[in-house]
Amino acid sequence: MKSTVETLSPTRVRLSVEVPFEELAPYINEAYKTVGQQIRVPGFRPGKAPRQVIDQRIGKDSVYAQAMDPAVQANLTKAVTENEVNALGRPELTEVKPIEDGKPFEFIVETDVTPAFELPDFSSLKVTVEAGDVSEEDVDADIESQRLRFSSLKTVERAAAEGDFVQIDLRATQNGEEVEGGSVTGMSHEVGSGNLLDGLDEALVGMSAGDEKTIESTLAGEQEGENAQVEVKVTQVKERELPDLDDDFAEMASPFDTLEELRGATRERLETAGKTAKANEARAKTLEALLEAVELPLPEKTVTDEVDHTRGHMQEQVQQIAGGFEEYLQMVGKSAEEFDAELRDDVESNLRQSIVLGQIARDRELEVSGELMTAEVVRQAQQRGVPQDQFQRFVDELRTNGGLQQIAASLRQQLALEEVVKEASVVDAAGNELTEEDLFPGRQKAGETDAVDTEDEDKTEE
Repeated sequence: MKSTVETLSPTRVRLSVEVPFEELAPYINEAYKTVGQQIRVPGFRPGKAPRQVIDQRIGKDSVYAQAMDPAVQANLTKAVTENEVNALGRPELTEVKPIEDGKPFEFIVETDVTPAFELPDFSSLKVTVEAGDVSEEDVDADIESQRLRFSSLKTVERAAAEGDFVQIDLRATQNGEEVEGGSVTGMSHEVGSGNLLDGLDEALVGMSAGDEKTIESTLAGEQEGENAQVEVKVTQVKERELPDLDDDFAEMASPFDTLEELRGATRERLETAGKTAKANEARAKTLEALLEAVELPLPEKTVTDEVDHTRGHMQEQVQQIAGGFEEYLQMVGKSAEEFDAELRDDVESNLRQSIVLGQIARDRELEVSGELMTAEVVRQAQQRGVPQDQFQRFVDELRTNGGLQQIAASLRQQLALEEVVKEASVVDAAGNELTEEDLFPGRQKAGETDAVDTEDEDKTEE
């Protein structure tokens, strides 16, 4: 087989492939077997008719035509490998000549490719994370939220104030006619929460049980955006009673016996969450800085194909749930043009990230260990609620539909990003440089066995 590559643009190439006729023998032989099983020749069992008889009945050209597709696929793969073409998307067959006896088989494909680009010096990337240390005010706020969960409501004989709960009846009318579905009785509402009609909370402040008032407001639902007169009647006013902050509360709200122990545990939980948030912010901002530092033209056909595929998949899902894509767009308040623009931005961002991190992984020869791969598959199975006795079936389905390959590729990108984070300059809001413990909280120290050690492991590559 001979092949040549012609560069059409920084993101697209043309591959011309020529396969000697004698190298087509495996594909032609398989085509004769397949055709022989499909036709019925008197005097011969299925699959036993000689080639001369098959040629007489359907023609040699028909058999050769059946051999063309597998011959193209196999030799295209060889050509891509031999020419070190990093193809993106699906190659497009632009020209193919029929197979003829004794003559080379020739075909031409065009494919998008990963463009050449320069990676920056990772140490030049400057990142500042905003996530800060846990303060006493943070602990107080969390304890207060725990108090709220154990609060009770007490009926009071006074006017409603912000933060109170009221029981109300509502009746919406337009031009004196009651709006369909616009009445409700006995609804509980927190004054000041802002989760009902515009202007309602302002009207409720100062109203007591038995008071009535009519307000102008904007409707939701089928009449969304239309104005209506809404009659409001308060039937009860209740205030929230919070438990005292003492050891009894700690014992009631937690496994701890004292308020001091509860505060200590709350601080520890917030600090753990804060470390995770700081590390996640560092990764996200480092990735953003990396991509901004790379000049990377994107292959238009690959982007367009992915946009079309993603849009089609989303439309199928929406039709099953919401009934129609236009209705979905109205629900989310977007035009078709706005939806397509946002979708294209997402596709381009994901493709740029995949290309850049993939290049880093290749440069650094990063590999995903079997241990890390297994841990991620188990995590995803647990996340999806897969029963333990169905785990192997879950793995088999991932293997069949390409899920394992996608997981390996994602993990490999994570390893590549870690390489960048380690070398970038990452500081907190006060200008203090983040340590490796800050960047990778909970990660075992160097020298110990860790989850991404690739030595003496079964390795799974992208």
